[in-house]
Amino acid sequence: CIENLFNQFIKKLGELKEIEFDNIFIDGTKIEASANRYTFVWKKSIAKNEANLQNKIKEIFLKINQNLHFCFIIDNSIISVDDATSLKDILYSIVDNSKLEFVHGKGRRKSKLQKYIEELDKFIEKQSYYNNCNGIFNGRNSFSKTDHDATFMHMKEDHMKNGQLKPAYNIQIGVEGEYIVGVDVSNERSDQLTFIPFLDKLEKNLSKKYNSVTADAGYESEENYMYLESNNQEAYIKPATYERSKTKKFKSDISKRENMIFNSEDNYYICSSGKKLFYKGEQKKKSASGYESSKSIYECEDCSKCEYKSKCTRAKGNKQLHVARNFIRLREKSLENITSEKGILLRMNRSIQVEGAFGVIKQDYGFRRFLMRGMPKVRTEFLLMAFGYNVNKLHSKTLQKRNGKLLHKQQAS
Repeated sequence: CIENLFNQFIKKLGELKEIEFDNIFIDGTKIEASANRYTFVWKKSIAKNEANLQNKIKEIFLKINQNLHFCFIIDNSIISVDDATSLKDILYSIVDNSKLEFVHGKGRRKSKLQKYIEELDKFIEKQSYYNNCNGIFNGRNSFSKTDHDATFMHMKEDHMKNGQLKPAYNIQIGVEGEYIVGVDVSNERSDQLTFIPFLDKLEKNLSKKYNSVTADAGYESEENYMYLESNNQEAYIKPATYERSKTKKFKSDISKRENMIFNSEDNYYICSSGKKLFYKGEQKKKSASGYESSKSIYECEDCSKCEYKSKCTRAKGNKQLHVARNFIRLREKSLENITSEKGILLRMNRSIQVEGAFGVIKQDYGFRRFLMRGMPKVRTEFLLMAFGYNVNKLHSKTLQKRNGKLLHKQQAS
C-alpha cells in the first residue's frame, strides 16, 4: 500500500533528523478532478424535482383509490419505491384476472389500469434515481456524474473570470522541514472542516503528535481551536479579521464590539454614544460538523433617538451584539502566538514551505488535474506525487548540504 510506504518514509526522515515532529505547517488547494465539467448534479435541484414527483404520485394514488375503490392511506409521508412496486404488483394481478391486453401505438386507447401502471413505472425509475443521488451526496451539495466523489468548487485558476465551478478535490498537506509529512484528500469545499480529520489521520499514521500547528485564516473556527487546546497543541492560526483589524476603517467602526467598552464586573458594553448594551441570554448554535457553540446576546437599552444608529446597526429595533466568549478567548491566544517572535518565524515558514510545496507540484511538476477517478484512486495518485516530491527534496537538500535544516531564518536587512 502506497500510504504505508509513504508513512515509513516519513518515519525514516525522523530517524535521519530531517524532521522532528515539532512544528507542522498546514495548507490546502483544490485540484481539478478527471470529470467532465458540465456533469453536475445539484442537491437543491434533486430535492425540488423529488418534491414535485411526490406530489404527482400522490395524485395518482388518489385516482386509483377513487376509480378502483382501494383504501391506500395518503398523508404527508413519503411514498417509497417499495410502496409503488407493491401497488403495481396488485394492478398487474387485476390485469391478469381480467385478461386485459395492453395496447401501444397511435390511435389506440389505453385502459386506466395500463395508464396507472405506466405512471408507476415512471415514478419507480425517477424515485430510484433520486434515492441514488441522495446517497451519493453524503452531506455535500453537488457531485459529478462521471466522478461521484468529486464536488463542484470554485477554483483559483479561473481563466474565464466568471466564477465557474469545476469538479475537484480539496487536497490537504502538512509540511515540516520542507517535506510533506501528511496528505489527505477531501471533497469538502471548506478547509475548516478538513482540519480535525487531517490531524487525526496524521497522528494515527505517524504515532506522533505535533507540538504546534500553523495554518492560515481559512482554518479558523472555535471547534478547531478547541481541538488543539484539548490535545495540548499550540495554535498558530491567523485570525480571519487579522488584516482588517489593523485598518483605520475597522478601528473607527463604532458598530464593532472591539471598539466598545466592556464592563466585566456588571457584564455590559458601552457604545460610542454612551449607551449600555445589557446581557440578554445565551444562544446555542450547531455547526455543519455537529459542534455546538454558545453566544452571549447583548442589547442596547434604547437606540430610538440615537444620532449614530445608521452607522451602528441596520436593525429596526435596538442594536444587538452576539459575543462568542470562548471563541474570542481562543482567538486572542492564537493572535498572541502568531505575533510573538516564534510566531512570526513560523508564519514566514508556512508561506515558504507549504505554499512552496504546492507551487512546485503545480508549476514545476505541472500537476493541475487528476488522471484517476474516485476517492481511493485519487488519494493513491496524490500520495505517489507527494512521495516523489519528498524523494526529490531529500536529494536536493543533500546536494545543497542543508540536511537537518527545519526552518528558514529571517535575514537581517
